[in-house]
Amino acid sequence: MSIKQLWKFSILFLKHPLLIFPTLNATKRTFAICNEHFGTAHNRSNAANAFRHALWNVLICRNTLKRTKNKQKSVFWAQKVGDLYEKVTQNKPLEEAMDLHNNAVGRIYFLNLIDKTEEEIVSFTLEKMKNAKKVANIEEMERYRIEMFYLEE
Repeated sequence: MSIKQLWKFSILFLKHPLLIFPTLNATKRTFAICNEHFGTAHNRSNAANAFRHALWNVLICRNTLKRTKNKQKSVFWAQKVGDLYEKVTQNKPLEEAMDLHNNAVGRIYFLNLIDKTEEEIVSFTLEKMKNAKKVANIEEMERYRIEMFYLEE
């Protein structure tokens, strides 16, 4: 990350210092789970990447819920973090749209998985990944509101 990008995250986290560690822990855990299941394949615009983004948002929501005590606040926080991350990473527009969508799908999953264990969350998200749709453009993306999607095999 550049200094400017790091600065933007610093500002966000300084406004919510109690959410720093739950967010970082969710991020580390997401990468560990994805590396375990997919190796480095989740670094491409494939179904494993869709899984990573959805799981990341579920885990951010789950971890921050312990601090916020409010599921809507946790969802809102995960959206802020995810949106900022996508903005600063400067992906191609289609990749950014895919990541933002899969982040949102993860936040929807969270609302149905609040009382579940991490193992159950991972299993659920892996199962949902099997139904992820391959898309080629923004118009196709609009057809899949609550399903993960990806750009390449």
